[in-house]
Amino acid sequence: EKTLDNDQFTAFENVKYEGLTNSMQKFSVKSENAYILDKDPNLVFMKNMLVEIYLNDGRTVRIRSKAGRYHKESHDCWFVDDVVADDGEIEVKAGNLDLLASENLVNIYNNVIVNYPTGSLNADSAVYDFETKYMKLSMFDDKTIKMKVFQ
Repeated sequence: EKTLDNDQFTAFENVKYEGLTNSMQKFSVKSENAYILDKDPNLVFMKNMLVEIYLNDGRTVRIRSKAGRYHKESHDCWFVDDVVADDGEIEVKAGNLDLLASENLVNIYNNVIVNYPTGSLNADSAVYDFETKYMKLSMFDDKTIKMKVFQ
């Protein structure tokens, strides 16, 4: 057991968790290195985090980041630093992505870039539902969303 800023923690390598979301979809959470603070054993801090969500329609959503956190009870995930999410069709890059399994919601923010087969767009933030493929984009001020569409 080690200490980090006076907190006791346990470190792990090559961690993998599996489970079901609220909408009964299988998922896995993997990390090369992880640690858990003794005072909050449900929250796993991860490096090189990868989540795979196996959607009921056969698609697989992959979300990667250099760092992140995973809550073992709620299955919520918070990705930070070089976040890339894709479902084989749409790729999203951002500084942060919060996968809130407890709310069936994905919040994406900080320099969001969405690449579609037909174009790309930039926004400050996005809320995405992988089931309906509905994305709500917004900017933090009055700026307009930049979008390129290819025919």
